[in-house]
Amino acid sequence: MAGEQYRESGVDLDKASDLVSRIRPIVRSTFRGGVITDIGGFGGLFSLNLQGVQNPVLVSSTDGVGTKLKIAFMANRHDTVGIDLVAMCVNDIVVQGARPLFFLDYLAFGRIDLGVVEQLVTGIAAGCKKAGCSLIGGETAEMPGFYQPDEYDMAGFAVGLVDNSQIIDGSSIRVGDRIIGLASSGLHSNGYSLARRIIFDKLGLKPDSLVPELNRTVAEELLEPTVIYVEPVLHLLREHGVHGMAHITGGGFYENIARILPRTCKARIREGSWKVPPIFSFLQEKGGVPREEMYSVFNNGIGFVLVVEPSEAEDIAAILGAAVEGVHIIGEIVPKEPGAGAVDIVGR
Repeated sequence: MAGEQYRESGVDLDKASDLVSRIRPIVRSTFRGGVITDIGGFGGLFSLNLQGVQNPVLVSSTDGVGTKLKIAFMANRHDTVGIDLVAMCVNDIVVQGARPLFFLDYLAFGRIDLGVVEQLVTGIAAGCKKAGCSLIGGETAEMPGFYQPDEYDMAGFAVGLVDNSQIIDGSSIRVGDRIIGLASSGLHSNGYSLARRIIFDKLGLKPDSLVPELNRTVAEELLEPTVIYVEPVLHLLREHGVHGMAHITGGGFYENIARILPRTCKARIREGSWKVPPIFSFLQEKGGVPREEMYSVFNNGIGFVLVVEPSEAEDIAAILGAAVEGVHIIGEIVPKEPGAGAVDIVGR
């Protein structure tokens, strides 16, 4: 039985057993081969199947959802940000050619609401299923006085596996390669501090405000989950080589694509080669955001890019297009002049 004084301080230990029983079936639904533990232990156990992997390398990633959570608080909707949490981690892992194996989460609350936790874990489980990985553990902390009673924060941790000979790090990128872009579903999980300032502070809109330019409410648009690109990309890698990949997150085109380019190469992105979702033009117009800043903060409709051999670009785009809605050849790799930037955005 939990101590009364601790409960009066804002922490209810009796909720812990209720929470585990409530989320156990949700977590178990993500278990794949390799899981040899149940939730509720001190650590999650996962057995590696190294069949066919000569030189195994573990790839790890951690991330959060950022101030997108503020929209979930305002709308009192918590069933999609768990998908975002998984996506931000597993999309980074697949960039290097790795298959995600398992996922851990950390949830911290001012006051635990079991219904909210269940929504969050349901979203995390949905994301894990999309990524083909198992949710094998996590931590739920009640921290009164640190977080507001109706607010929380979340972090995710993913581990994947790739053969050392199959790691994709961008080192094979060369001049002439083509850049393929995979469409985003909207803002994904980046740029929300700027988006919130424009939408709520400058325009005075509410989560349930209908925006004609978007044909949906503010909350519907801003809580659209991040696309998980893992399965289509891994399917492609079974048959085709890729020279480099980038997940377009915070830092937009300029920072994320630059991270994978050799020093002698530059990415030339052709503006207009893909359809930009209305949310981006809305934010740019209503917020007076300069073009370069749009590409530095937001994904502008491209959530993931692949750099491929020019002779294979059309075939690879067709393969990806069978699984992902919105696949476009958006640019090419060109020589980089001394002192020049690594990414140019040019007119089509």
